Amino acid sequence: MKEAEVRGGDDMCRTIEVAMVEPQVTPVTKLSLPPAVEDDGGEDLHIPPLNFSLVDNGIFRSGFPNTANFSFLQSLGLRSIIYLCPEPYPETNAHFVKSNGIRLFQFGIEGCKEPFVNIPEDTIREALRVVLDVKNHPLLIHCNRGKHRTGCIVGCLRKLQRWCLSSVFDEYQRFAAAKARISDQRFMELFDVSGFKHPPMSFSCSKR
Repeated sequence: MKEAEVRGGDDMCRTIEVAMVEPQVTPVTKLSLPPAVEDDGGEDLHIPPLNFSLVDNGIFRSGFPNTANFSFLQSLGLRSIIYLCPEPYPETNAHFVKSNGIRLFQFGIEGCKEPFVNIPEDTIREALRVVLDVKNHPLLIHCNRGKHRTGCIVGCLRKLQRWCLSSVFDEYQRFAAAKARISDQRFMELFDVSGFKHPPMSFSCSKR
C-alpha cells in the first residue's frame, strides 16, 4: 500500500491513497439485490447511476452507484471499477463488487473547491494507466457525483485520444454544468500526454 501527499495551504488537495483495493468482506454465497423496479407493463427496469454515460468501448462513467443501480451494473458485465474518492467503499458496494468478481481500484482524491486547489497529477496518471489497460474492461469510473474528479480523468483520456480542447471542455461542462471549475479545465489543458502510448484506433472515439 503506497501513500502520497500533496501539501500546500490548508485548503489544498491531498492524495490519500493509490492502490488496487481488495474489499475485505465476509464471503457471501449469493448477492441480495433489491427488488427490480417494474414499469406498468410488468417488465423489470434497470436504473443507471447518476450521470451515467458511455465514454468509449468498454469504458463507462457515473456518479456513486447505490443499491438500486446494482442490477444495471450487472448487465454491463464489469471487470473493474475505478473509485476516485478517499473514503472507504461502503459495505454494500464492497459486497457487490466481490460477489460479482469485479476488481476495485481506489485512487483517493480529495474533493476540492476553488480557489485553493491542487489536482494530484501522479494519481491521475496512475488511474489512466488502469483505464488504458484493456484487460480491465469493461470498466466503470466514478467519484461522488460523476462531475469533477471523473471529469478530469475522462478529459485527460480525451487529450490522449487527440480530441481538440474545445471538445474536451464541452464534454466536461455537459456533466459539471453550473458546477464547472476553471481549475479542472486548466489542469486538463496543461496535462502532458507525451508519456503515454496513444491508444489504438479501435479504442479511440471520433471527436465530437
